Amino acid sequence: MSDLNRAEIARSQLIYDASRKSVGVAYLLLIFLGGFGAHRFYLGSTGSAVAMLLLNFVGWMTVWMGVGLVVLGFAWLWLFVDLFLLPGIARRYNMRLANDLTGGIPATI
Repeated sequence: MSDLNRAEIARSQLIYDASRKSVGVAYLLLIFLGGFGAHRFYLGSTGSAVAMLLLNFVGWMTVWMGVGLVVLGFAWLWLFVDLFLLPGIARRYNMRLANDLTGGIPATI
């Protein structure tokens, strides 16, 4: 293995270590800022994070009509389900990152 190849592998490893996402941080974001979809923004699921943010916003804006309680119920149910989905979402993000950094070489779990 050439020195250039080793340097490239080391560089990819350093970038991966600096960019990978932590499940612990994602859980903290879910617990404290879950209604804003912060945990999903953190894990790169921007579309579902925006949907979660809008769902909570609409729910709180319409809570006085009673409809908001139903909307917030769905949002809170989604947050509860995310408690169980979070490790898999983080793993998929990290595997995709590793795949991108290795130039498409499939990684094994």
